[in-house]
Amino acid sequence: MILVTGATGKVGSEAVRLLAAAHHPTRALVRDPARAPGGDVDIVTGDFDRRDTLDAAMRDVDTVLLVSPAVPAQEMAVIDSALDHGVRHIVKITSKASADSPVERRRGQARIEEHLTASGMAYTLLRSNAYLQNLLVMAPMVRQTRSFVMSAGDGQVGMIDARDVAATAAAIATAPSGHAGRAYWLTGPDLLTYDDVAKELAAALGHPVEYRRLSPDEHRAVMVRAGVPEAVAKSNAEAFGLIAQGDAAWLSDDVESLTGTRPRSLHTFVADHLNAFA
Repeated sequence: MILVTGATGKVGSEAVRLLAAAHHPTRALVRDPARAPGGDVDIVTGDFDRRDTLDAAMRDVDTVLLVSPAVPAQEMAVIDSALDHGVRHIVKITSKASADSPVERRRGQARIEEHLTASGMAYTLLRSNAYLQNLLVMAPMVRQTRSFVMSAGDGQVGMIDARDVAATAAAIATAPSGHAGRAYWLTGPDLLTYDDVAKELAAALGHPVEYRRLSPDEHRAVMVRAGVPEAVAKSNAEAFGLIAQGDAAWLSDDVESLTGTRPRSLHTFVADHLNAFA
């Protein structure tokens, strides 16, 4: 049995779909049963902050696909529950992790990974670059103003489609033994700037789309005015500031080597989601 946490999110829901389609016994941990994925899947209602619900979800589970917003206490609780219930392998969705990073999410990931490695369980880390799906956040601005704002400067990013992250995770979760102790780096096929994003959107939409550069402080203020919590806006602005410095300018062929399929491009992503921007 494979347990997928965060099973209603962009990675978790696609992983559940792929696993169910391949007829692997799959359990989806969700907070809201009304949003649970369909198909031949065992749905369990749970909360990362309630250990009893995690314990119930771990029954008869061999492998956990750990997808969550990287809150250390929550992911550590999943790891502890898995350890106590004899889970053999955890496949963790993560990113760059560093205990001394200026970005809080990365410091949190470092704490979680340290806890996972210290548990003694077999594990695999999937370090993904920025998701193409994150571009959907700026779709309303593109529709309304034919522009978007960002504090990433001219930094390049190996943006990856969350569907390809899910496909890689599903492939490992179904045959994890050869991947114990490994870390893989997941990216799309191209290094992209946000100017490239603007050009791709313009070509698809048939009108100009402008990328307007902001400083990290200006970008944080824009996000706060749009309703993003201050702490999240600060962390996002810090991450985009690092992109401007070249922090995300890396590519890998791990997706193709693990799945046998070339990851989706920006062009494919925009075509698949054009209605969101139009």
